Amino acid sequence: MRDDRTLDTQITPGDPTDRSDDTPSTDRWTALRASAGYARNLLYGPARARVALATGVLCCLGLAAVAQTQGESADAATRADALTASAGAVQRAEQDRPSRDAERTATSATPATPAADPDTDARPTRKPKPVDPAPVAGLTEAQMENAEAIVRTGREMGVPRRALVIAVATAMQESNLYNYASGVLPESQNYPHQAIGWDHDSVGLFQQRPSSGWGPVGRLMEPEFATRQFLSALEQVPGWQRMRLTDAAQAVQISAYPEHYAKHEWRASKVVEAIVPAGK
Repeated sequence: MRDDRTLDTQITPGDPTDRSDDTPSTDRWTALRASAGYARNLLYGPARARVALATGVLCCLGLAAVAQTQGESADAATRADALTASAGAVQRAEQDRPSRDAERTATSATPATPAADPDTDARPTRKPKPVDPAPVAGLTEAQMENAEAIVRTGREMGVPRRALVIAVATAMQESNLYNYASGVLPESQNYPHQAIGWDHDSVGLFQQRPSSGWGPVGRLMEPEFATRQFLSALEQVPGWQRMRLTDAAQAVQISAYPEHYAKHEWRASKVVEAIVPAGK
């Protein structure tokens, strides 16, 4: 069954069914006006000033934040540019460094070669002077030098080694291998000499007499000339190569003591060997 009230019952004013709430209309109007006044106070009253002030403060803070952000961005950009420039400088330095290092290394590793001097290079190189042998067989330096002069001259003449031994042994007997001047021939003392003898006009290493045709005094005082004179005469003796040393020497010198040359043979052989070793 349906409810007859919904169709037959009359709704009277004030009935709860036609109201949204229980507040009288007069109170609602008062409330609305109060709400409108509050809104006006928000818009036009002291509250508005506070809102405006707050809004301005917020705007200033926003601008400051923007400015700070822009400043920080500019500083960051500057620092980034500086870092980029530094990185570029470092990269350039790294690129340049190997070439400089290589240059220094090459300079130190490869010394500069001095340019050739054409004048110096054109000059002939001098051969080192042969070292004189030490004295042997009891000879002094002066005696050894005179023996070297005899041997050197004989080799220049191309005579056999046997002739060198005969010449040295003869000088050992005649002058004890010293270059003698003569007390009888004062002229001989004007030339370099190491001793003075009194055997007539005999001079030099081989005691050769100018009066017998051996040569001028000055030349006979030269060891090389005196040696040439002796060896030239020796080569004129027939068969001298097969003679005893003392006989070959006597054939040239015509001494009053022909056997005295023999005692010097071993010493003469030792001296020649020291000056010209065998096989040379």
